[in-house]
Amino acid sequence: MQTFIQLLALASAANAASLSDVKHVIMLMMENRSFQHYFGTMSGVRGFADPNVQVNADGKSVWYQPVGDLTNETDYLLPYWLNYLGGEENYNKSQCLCAGPNNWIPTHQSFNGGLNNMWAQISTPQSWGYFKRQDIPYHFALAEAYTVGDAYHASIASNTDPNRWFWQSGSINVPGGPQELGAGGVVLDDQQANTCSGPNLDCLPLKWPAFAQYLDEAGVDWRSYQNSYNWATNNGLFYFEAFQQAAKNSSLYQRGLAFDGDNGLDAFKAAAANGTLPEVSWVFPPGALQEHSPNTPNDGAYFINQVVDAAIHGPNYDGTVILLNYDEGGGWGDAVLPLISPNGTAGEWFEDPYGELGYTFSGPGLRIPLFIISPFTRGGYVFTERGDHSSIIQFIEQYLTAKGYQNITTPQLDDWRREHMSDLLNAFDFENPDYSIPDLPVPKTPIANSDGELIGMYSGFCEIEWTGSCSGSEYVSGIPYGNQTEEDSLYFEDGYKTMRGYMTEGHYVVFERKGYGLANLGSKSDSLSTNRAVSTHNDPSQRWVLHALTEEGTTFHITSALDQRYLATEGTLTTSSSSAETFNITYLGSGEYSLQASNGKYLRINGSGKIRYSKKPVGFSAYSVTYHN
Repeated sequence: MQTFIQLLALASAANAASLSDVKHVIMLMMENRSFQHYFGTMSGVRGFADPNVQVNADGKSVWYQPVGDLTNETDYLLPYWLNYLGGEENYNKSQCLCAGPNNWIPTHQSFNGGLNNMWAQISTPQSWGYFKRQDIPYHFALAEAYTVGDAYHASIASNTDPNRWFWQSGSINVPGGPQELGAGGVVLDDQQANTCSGPNLDCLPLKWPAFAQYLDEAGVDWRSYQNSYNWATNNGLFYFEAFQQAAKNSSLYQRGLAFDGDNGLDAFKAAAANGTLPEVSWVFPPGALQEHSPNTPNDGAYFINQVVDAAIHGPNYDGTVILLNYDEGGGWGDAVLPLISPNGTAGEWFEDPYGELGYTFSGPGLRIPLFIISPFTRGGYVFTERGDHSSIIQFIEQYLTAKGYQNITTPQLDDWRREHMSDLLNAFDFENPDYSIPDLPVPKTPIANSDGELIGMYSGFCEIEWTGSCSGSEYVSGIPYGNQTEEDSLYFEDGYKTMRGYMTEGHYVVFERKGYGLANLGSKSDSLSTNRAVSTHNDPSQRWVLHALTEEGTTFHITSALDQRYLATEGTLTTSSSSAETFNITYLGSGEYSLQASNGKYLRINGSGKIRYSKKPVGFSAYSVTYHN
């Protein structure tokens, strides 16, 4: 007779899937929001509770942005809630707020050579503002129903077009990269006309292949869903030479450029409902609904929900993946710098053609939100691996390879990105899918004009004069100069998220196994201990902070959040960093991590809650927690 545990194992095996079981991958890119701006307050992510926040040589963390001569009331601006003044008018119009310039030179100037402390002065003071859950409830609910990435960055330290073209091809033609010089770039700023901004600068059309061309040649079923074209549709395929020259009856044209009447969204929804979505889809929101300031987050939420709702209620939801991201930060700042390639890396570093920045890097750029929506990422996880828009391409390559396709690996993506940016596979748990449908809030339908066209809050309510550059006479919320404390400004929610992917800094981590958590019992013990795990993972004694020994890699020193003591050899605790043990923390998959000491042995907890060591990897569950206690 089978035991209950055996029956559970059989049920799990029956539900197990693999990458090859995925039927549809849907890519939806929204506009111009930073991770901190949207999710700095969210529980369980690298946000305003960051224990590893960058501290500069002046002793100030990057939370403190110098204000220069912007005001005489204070020297620094901390992050602040954009609706701190209250009032219905302020609350509504805050949806229409712009940040500041987001193009090539200002973004690098805000990074300030790695100090990352010029957002208030180079962008705007408003760029250091953030929303809370009550401002963007749909975005929070969607992230917490599935998986949110908190180490995902734009590909290029600039604005929309370079990032979208990188998303759709893997390149902006940096000198020394896979393409010949003069194939269209280097592309550093927005460009929609078949011309150049300068010699070998922002030149259209782009002469290297878009990723979709490789899919087309391999026989992949793919297509773009879009409304009748305008610049805000942001389908980068319009700017590649092969698509501009494609005959109207060609596969490239019909799949990539053809319109679905006046409403590509309806065509997408119909295909989702019929189970006829292609293997790979790009979805492009219309201008008023894509969240580009001053277009609003909640109008964008309406469009996102239309896509997500259609996909998760379609007959093929069990094999559907939605990769929802943002193209770049839109001038909104973020405290976490990207991982930058070594100086001189081919295809990454080059001489700034504007003559302003000298020899510099192309990207990655600002940290931005990433949602990974599927039955294999369902459950409120945080994915901690470093990624950028190349990660989307790399995932599609892996997916199609698993489906049996050949020759779908684009040579346009340089080696450094492939080696150092995640392919997202570790975000997925195919062994334990969750096919339940989340109960998501339904965003309000955006304001429509007299013709029934959805124009959104920006045009229909805020009535802001906008020049197209998010500068000038837009609505500006109050700036809390001289009236801030860290306690009030660095607001965050209590809670946790289960971790997936290789470990990176920025989290309070709880490690659990067999119903116990690794614990520091305080002054009464100089040894690593355990105590019972709790469902909320909120025991302060079980909180640990990782300190990376190299910018990349899996080796860390580990300190207790309780008293900052280090884990040392043989499970002891010490105040001396020189005595700290070096742990190699490896992601084993399915949400489990091994902790290997420098002597090669693996930390484990036995069934009685005792600390032991093993010669073989032992899996711990890991939780990123943010609590005030």
